[in-house]
Amino acid sequence: MQGKIALEEHFAIPETLMDSAGFVPGDYWTELQSRLLDIQDKRLKLMDAHGIETMILSLNAPAVQAIAETGRAIDIARRANDALAEECAKRPDRFRAFAALPLQDPEAAARELERCVKELGFVGALVNGFSQRADTDALLYYDLPQYRGFWATVAALNVPFYLHPRNPLPQDSRIYEGHPWLMGPTWAFAQETAVHALRLMGSGLFDEHPNLRIILGHMGEGLPYMMWRIDHRNAWVKVPPKYPAKRRIADYFNENFYITTSGNFRTQTLIDAMLEIGADRILFSTDWPFENIDHAADWFDTTTISEADRAKIGRTNAKLLFGI
Repeated sequence: MQGKIALEEHFAIPETLMDSAGFVPGDYWTELQSRLLDIQDKRLKLMDAHGIETMILSLNAPAVQAIAETGRAIDIARRANDALAEECAKRPDRFRAFAALPLQDPEAAARELERCVKELGFVGALVNGFSQRADTDALLYYDLPQYRGFWATVAALNVPFYLHPRNPLPQDSRIYEGHPWLMGPTWAFAQETAVHALRLMGSGLFDEHPNLRIILGHMGEGLPYMMWRIDHRNAWVKVPPKYPAKRRIADYFNENFYITTSGNFRTQTLIDAMLEIGADRILFSTDWPFENIDHAADWFDTTTISEADRAKIGRTNAKLLFGI
């Protein structure tokens, strides 16, 4: 399929490059860092070769979210966003941008998002999970009360927010002790991000801001296949839900969330997601440079779905969501 739009596509600046060093072994790091730092050369050639018209670019992980000193987080986010704006300006026909945000400070994050959208032309934000801040032992998840003002800004700007994974911190990773292979994209990324997304759904956030749109990668981090159970466990016990939100969790998932195909190139999984959330809320993505563009595109272009759904997932849904 020609004209695809891909939106979980990462880059790095020198200050964040080493955040990605542990995700591949040995000599593969030489290749990965080259991929992360390149925007205008190999990336464009691969896009041309595999029918990708537009990439929406975002900073690598965990990057800003793992910078515990708030002032430095604000500075790195701004520098990354300025660098990305410069790269996109070279090829505005091929690249768009997600803002990196210093959510250690919700007000600063809101101001940076406004700057990126109104002045730099960014189409939304991508944030790498919870944030850390030096003056608190608590991890900062975005259902917490101090983020309500930030979410009001997102709603007012009417741009999507991509909730991207990061690993849990070592003190929260005891279940993985002795099994490091389960960390990262194998399992821990999905578990961490799914819980964060459920916290947002249960918090009442979408009752306050029903126009908010949240994107999850990797075919929804496992959530499409758990919706019925989340809302119907022990259904014979007639007690009200114990969360503040006014509706079923599946209602928010189906109305306020989109998912992408990033790093999860399996037809059965895609069809299951289409049955749960609908083809109108699924978006093509590759997860470059951590996954291969050819693996994503070759699979998607031949997967056994209708051509109408392929056009929606590959291009049309993103055009509508981002106003491209």
